[in-house]
Amino acid sequence: MRDRLSALLKEHAVDLCIANGENAAGGFGLTPQIAEEFFDLGIDVITTGNHVWDKRELTEYFNAAVDEPYSPARRVLRPANYPAGTPGVGVYEGSTAPG
Repeated sequence: MRDRLSALLKEHAVDLCIANGENAAGGFGLTPQIAEEFFDLGIDVITTGNHVWDKRELTEYFNAAVDEPYSPARRVLRPANYPAGTPGVGVYEGSTAPG
């Protein structure tokens, strides 16, 4: 994936790349470091699921972005159906590179 993703995004004129990061950390959740690596590869938004809490450092990552609407952590989505007050956001609000 690392070798081809950038070329594929260009070849297919992808405006928004969404990837599932649910089990990216060895089959158990996602870490901030892995999320940042995904963003560096050209992925715009990362989805998660019920394993989002398997790596506790992701909670800190979410909490650090509370007052920063353009933080990369806002592009890591926890399930939208979690109760209010749960760290992170469940909806991506932003614009694509072309606007």
